[in-house]
Amino acid sequence: VMTPTRIPRRALLGAAPALALALAPAARAETWPSRPIRLVVPYPPGGGSDTMARIIYPRVAERLGQPIVIDNRGGATGTIGEAAVVQAPADGYTVLHDAAAMGVNPALFRSLPFDVDRDFTPVTLVVTFPNLLLAHPDVPVRTVADVIAMAKAKPGGVDWASSGNGSNQHLSMVLFARAAGITVNHIPYRGGGPAIADVIAGNVPFVFGAASGQTGHVLAGRVRAIGHTGAGRLAALPDVPPIADTLPGFEALDWQGVFVRSGTPRPIVERLSAEIGAALREPAIRERMLSFAAEPRPMTPDEFAAFFAAERRKWTSLIREANITLE
Repeated sequence: VMTPTRIPRRALLGAAPALALALAPAARAETWPSRPIRLVVPYPPGGGSDTMARIIYPRVAERLGQPIVIDNRGGATGTIGEAAVVQAPADGYTVLHDAAAMGVNPALFRSLPFDVDRDFTPVTLVVTFPNLLLAHPDVPVRTVADVIAMAKAKPGGVDWASSGNGSNQHLSMVLFARAAGITVNHIPYRGGGPAIADVIAGNVPFVFGAASGQTGHVLAGRVRAIGHTGAGRLAALPDVPPIADTLPGFEALDWQGVFVRSGTPRPIVERLSAEIGAALREPAIRERMLSFAAEPRPMTPDEFAAFFAAERRKWTSLIREANITLE
């Protein structure tokens, strides 16, 4: 018969705090969520990220059994909202719904109040969507080859609007110009709205615009869509070919994804990823996304981490080669 081992009461009391700390993340993960979740969207209301968030998260909230409150923290190309998430507890109750800018900001700014790789944990990709190569209807081009030929034939190149220095649309323009071997004169605007407005007015011939926001202008005939920066055909604009048909391998996707502060318990990260993915796979939500030319692409946390790292490498290389900075 084995004699029970006696542990002094003082030793048990001394071990209690350490035991509580060890068990705390597991306990939090098991009960999460037990109160409302704050979803930080680091862009203004009405923009692409905000629009997608308001489609997706009511359903995610139902699945989780707790409200999800959207907190728009716009400014400084997303870095203000990102900083707010870093300052919150790593408990799964503050979640970041961000966009492709998060991956390029570290290359555009000399300093940020956080480290993207150290301070955030990827949860899931939500959607990807291409940019549209748009032209004023009076510009005599119909194909990507026409645009390239026009640019090469014009001394000094062609004028090209963008939604701002360092934006995904600006970077798409730089990537396109390099792949096509053409010269473009970049005209940055304060956002996609003013840029597309000047193209519609005929003041600038070309712009790359987010498909999720500019499809309506194309269908109304205000601008002509020459090509898009993704692959295959778009459900919302099936007649618009990918630029890759003319420039093989060309791709410049905008995207939205979810992050939490590093240190958030892994079971919370995995459950949040799974519930968002389940919502994105529901036919009604998927069809709504496709109507915005956005493709739902849920991923596991590890898959999204790999995607995010690859996007960072791609755009950081281009930004440095083109010497693009915001400071």
